[in-house]
Amino acid sequence: MSLDHDATTRRRPMKGLFGRFFARRDGATAIEFAILVIPFFVILFASLETFAAFMGDQLLATATDTMARKIRTGEIRPGLAEKDFRKAFCEEIKILMPCSAAEIITPNKLLLDVRHFNNYADIPQTVPLVDGDLSTKDFKFDPGGKKTINIVRAYYRWDIITDLVRPLLSNIRSADGSRQNYLMVATVIMQNEDYP
Repeated sequence: MSLDHDATTRRRPMKGLFGRFFARRDGATAIEFAILVIPFFVILFASLETFAAFMGDQLLATATDTMARKIRTGEIRPGLAEKDFRKAFCEEIKILMPCSAAEIITPNKLLLDVRHFNNYADIPQTVPLVDGDLSTKDFKFDPGGKKTINIVRAYYRWDIITDLVRPLLSNIRSADGSRQNYLMVATVIMQNEDYP
């Protein structure tokens, strides 16, 4: 009788990983899982965030090269409205960094500096940071004509999604600390062709 009693009180083994997980009553598996899952997901999200930011960096650099080539060859000439240039630039990066209609009119994330210079020595050589944030007071949209020296600088404020890695990935912060972003920078310096 004792043999039959033991057979009836035994549970049938549940199959699979989750079945074994839920069949355990001592809690060791759940505790181990809880201890390991947090660092795992932090590393996973940090890796995905870094990968996305790297892809965005490459996309911004490619778009800057493309738009600079259009200025160099005369496809974009002096007299083009800045709004039209921004719209064309946004078309180049829309796969990963879409621009809203408001972004085209009032830049907040995508910041462009397009200017011509008389000689290479006059070209700015540093990223204009003031108090840990990007300063746009000297930014212009003034592409030169044929044979002029031009610079196309594109900056993009990449929003970092993962809160735990935001302090590690952000390289600019607003003065009040309310905004932390990863600032992407792409620069092209060229002399325009002698286009007709």
